[in-house]
Amino acid sequence: MTTKKAKLAVIDDIRSVTEMIATKISWEQHGIEVIGRARDGEEGLAMIQRCKPDIVLTDIRMPKLDGLAMTERILQVLPNCKIIILSGYTDFEYARKAVGLGAIDFVKKPFTIQEIVNVTLKAKALWQEEENTRLSIDRLKRDIEASMPALRQEYLNMLLQFQASPARAAELWHFLQLDMPPEDLTVMAVEIDDFQHKYSGHSVQEIELIRFSLQNILEETIGGYTQGTLFRETSRRFVVLLHAVDRTESMRIAEACCANIASYTKFTVSIGVGNPAAGVTELSESYRQACTALSYHFYSGGNAVLHVDAVPSVHSGQPAYSFKLEETLVFALQSGNRDMVQDTIDKLVQELAGQHPYPEPEQAVSTFVVWASVINRTLRGSLPSEKLQLLEEGVRAIRLTTDGSLQRLSALLKEIADEGCRLIVDDRQNESQKIIRKATAYILTHLGDELTVNRCAKVVNLSGGYFANLFKRETGVTFNHYVTHERLERAKKLLVQNVPVQDIAAELGYEHRRYFSDVFKKHTGMTPSEFKEFYQNGT
Repeated sequence: MTTKKAKLAVIDDIRSVTEMIATKISWEQHGIEVIGRARDGEEGLAMIQRCKPDIVLTDIRMPKLDGLAMTERILQVLPNCKIIILSGYTDFEYARKAVGLGAIDFVKKPFTIQEIVNVTLKAKALWQEEENTRLSIDRLKRDIEASMPALRQEYLNMLLQFQASPARAAELWHFLQLDMPPEDLTVMAVEIDDFQHKYSGHSVQEIELIRFSLQNILEETIGGYTQGTLFRETSRRFVVLLHAVDRTESMRIAEACCANIASYTKFTVSIGVGNPAAGVTELSESYRQACTALSYHFYSGGNAVLHVDAVPSVHSGQPAYSFKLEETLVFALQSGNRDMVQDTIDKLVQELAGQHPYPEPEQAVSTFVVWASVINRTLRGSLPSEKLQLLEEGVRAIRLTTDGSLQRLSALLKEIADEGCRLIVDDRQNESQKIIRKATAYILTHLGDELTVNRCAKVVNLSGGYFANLFKRETGVTFNHYVTHERLERAKKLLVQNVPVQDIAAELGYEHRRYFSDVFKKHTGMTPSEFKEFYQNGT
């Protein structure tokens, strides 16, 4: 907790106000020091820039720079400064605006000395809280810097990674000076769940704070049960060495670690537990077992403890799955059927997770890579290359995953496939629109010809039935309706240009004038002559 005095500045254009606040209150007994007074806004701002107070009491209306502008300018220079506005009754709304700009409170004039003391102590409490937080963060950073020396971590790692001779193992153990006996030792591998996906965008400082907080919880939890030590093996993994005589004890400690991290942080961990090592020379085997057990968190999804004895000792090799389902996935992708794609992926994953014993996690990840490649290959045959970049990045993410779970890889696979379906549907929709634009352009330049569905379908290389349905879907009207509408729109333009009705009918492909007139009246409610007269008379 900070023992610093809070620095107070007082600004008011009435001298008696500043003198009363500065001299009539025993600020020292409240841990506050008055470091300056000013009579107007400009003088006050200069004083603030020079003295850097923690708390400012300022009038709302002053010469040269009012309270609103003062509040903005102060917070630009000292963003953590606590500003209190002094205002008259007529300035109430004005003072509220200042609070909206960042002032913490306001006091109405006339005020009592006690009111000033109370509001200033409130400001001091806020300042003190922030100062304590800053000091705590500084202290936490120092603790991080003073954490386990790199050499100790390196020696521990050597004992775990390599099987040392009894003499060398004893030498290393002596150097470590661990407060635990060199027998009945169990290794736990602790990994932050889904670390690569969730925290890849965090800064180095944020990652370090995350790991430091988890390390503290692990150390405190283990210390409540037995002697132990730990070190950071990778950015997401801790290795724990603890004194535990049997599986029951080590599992109880591991489960407590898992539960405490889930309870006290927003993170979860998975823990792999090896068998107890009789002595230091056998630590490497317990470590290997812990890592093997941990790898099976792929199936648990995280927040779980796994003991090596629960891991299958016999594996089925490359996971089996239905090639018929793979064919269904290809068909669903090619047709852009998003629901079918999602359902098929669910079935493939269920088949994988339903195998007993479980396939080795590395083999399971390889299977996801195969499925991602199938999706990518299928989409390559259906989409232009410029649209494949995002999909290829997703496939690469699966291929390069180092801490994925069954659920995470399943979700990633679905994201890739769903995006592929969306692109296919969009691409086909764009192609459909291109076809219809070509057809309508042809219609507009051949209004005098015999226009039929089959004739236009041939122009765009489609069958008549498919073209008719596509035309209706894209334009909202039937082919014949569209042709008639465009012919009549053209006829209206020719009528107002005084082209004879007989000539208009011939130009638009109507053999008989009477038939043209009937069609015109049916769709416009007027004969061609009536329309022309209506247009010319403006009635």
